[in-house]
Amino acid sequence: MKRTANAVWSGSLKEGTGKLTTQSKVLNDNDYCFNSRFGDGKATNPDELLAAAHAGCFAMALSMILGKEGYTPDSLDATAQVTMDTDTLELTGSHITLKARIPNISEDKFMECANAAKENCPVSKALSLKISMEATLES
Repeated sequence: MKRTANAVWSGSLKEGTGKLTTQSKVLNDNDYCFNSRFGDGKATNPDELLAAAHAGCFAMALSMILGKEGYTPDSLDATAQVTMDTDTLELTGSHITLKARIPNISEDKFMECANAAKENCPVSKALSLKISMEATLES
């Protein structure tokens, strides 16, 4: 399976603009720019797209792992926060915050499954940065 996305950039780094399009067309000529990445611009940017991919992948992986263990989650609310060191222009981490509602699961089994998803979702495996997590099982 292969997925594609396209980026078109015009102009200098700070004054230029770009357009992002995904194979599914969910993003279709969506704007991105320097100010949306390093300031408060109202367009997307690669870092928030990576965070969205990580959160989505993690939640799907956790659902799969839970299913194999005999659990069906009522909800998995996963947020990924990607951090960049703007001095070195290096992505330094992705922190996942998870709030989960899973009937009849123990705290130990929940954490075992959440940690397995954190380590093994395909996006986690693709990232060469520190991945941390804070997980809460809600009743």
